[in-house]
Amino acid sequence: MRTNKKTMLLALLTLMAWVNGMAQEQLSTPAQVLSPVINADGSVTFNLFAPQAKAVSVSGDFLPKQDTQGTKTENQITKHAPLQKNEQGVWTYTTPPLAPELYAYAFDVDGLRITDPANVYTSRDIATLSSIFIISNKQSDKGHMYSVNEVPHGNLFKVWYRSDALGMNRRMTIYTPAGYEQGKAYPVLYLLHGAGGDENAWSELGRAAQIMDNLIATGKAKPMIVVMPNGNPNCQAAPGEWSFGMYRPSFMGETGPKTASAMSMEESFMDIVKYVDSHYKTIKNRNGRAVCGLSMGGGHTFGISRLYPTTFHYYGLFSAAIYTGRHINPLGAPLYAKMCTDKAFQAQMQRLFASKPKLFWIAIGNTDFLYQMNVDLRHFLDDNHYPYQYVETDGGHIWRNWRIYLTMFAQKVFK
Repeated sequence: MRTNKKTMLLALLTLMAWVNGMAQEQLSTPAQVLSPVINADGSVTFNLFAPQAKAVSVSGDFLPKQDTQGTKTENQITKHAPLQKNEQGVWTYTTPPLAPELYAYAFDVDGLRITDPANVYTSRDIATLSSIFIISNKQSDKGHMYSVNEVPHGNLFKVWYRSDALGMNRRMTIYTPAGYEQGKAYPVLYLLHGAGGDENAWSELGRAAQIMDNLIATGKAKPMIVVMPNGNPNCQAAPGEWSFGMYRPSFMGETGPKTASAMSMEESFMDIVKYVDSHYKTIKNRNGRAVCGLSMGGGHTFGISRLYPTTFHYYGLFSAAIYTGRHINPLGAPLYAKMCTDKAFQAQMQRLFASKPKLFWIAIGNTDFLYQMNVDLRHFLDDNHYPYQYVETDGGHIWRNWRIYLTMFAQKVFK
């Protein structure tokens, strides 16, 4: 018996020594590199342990994009920066100092795109995963606005509701501000995603909860409920989070099954409003309702403004895909001419502006591929003396702009 105990003790000590040795080896191996490393001057160093790789590069929105002639522009070819390998097999690249912002990036290892294995923070844009990091220098910059700071925090809920118009149960994300339980009634901002997105897009890619927490905490925005629905009328929820299974997300959210309902997102929208008004402490009139959205969601916002002209008082079109009927007009189509000849559209617009909305807000980047659509819309509004506010930024059809637009729009509503 003593021999067995001694043998077992010796085996246990041997195992502990081996585990300890492995742990020490792992702590000292280059595989435990840190990446990304944000340096004091705002530059960022990327590190990747890949001793067998032949070529490694990094791509991301911190790098300029270029066309085949090498001129800087958005919406063109993504530039890659090469990493250099040291004797330990660690590949390294350091950026110039970067402006405050949230950035996304990925590595290319011998032709294979991968996220940074040393960085646990990622985001999904449609079917593309990227690693992310934030640069911030002071409290007033964009990086700080998109960060989780020591301020009172609101809550995010994943909420299922019944859409009778679409004939299905559907899910949305709802933000309630800090102190919601103590308040009496709150205004509601309906925040709509773009093509390929879902009810997770604004909370994950758009940093909506962080933006609202920081704006409300500093008194720049009114405490408000923010409702982020799924804008794909043939889908109940985000990919993998409803009964259709773990399918690959697609650009227009069309992977889901065909539905019996022919209703559009706009036509079914009041199901969302009715649910929110019946389950949350809301201001139940147009003074307490705003709706805004990006790209496809901007098009949905435009359609909602025409269908329900007295339900909302504030409208925000972010890089909006503009259309006059039930469907988005093809790119390059003569949109302005269609607006001038479509009598039903003109009647809708007349009813909308006769209701005197408090804010009709348009924002777009100067290299956005939907830029001309928005020029045509503004031309029509100007012709008819319909009041609106317009913001034009640098850049194209990108989340960097849409986070800016949400930050700006949220400070203008319910004032």
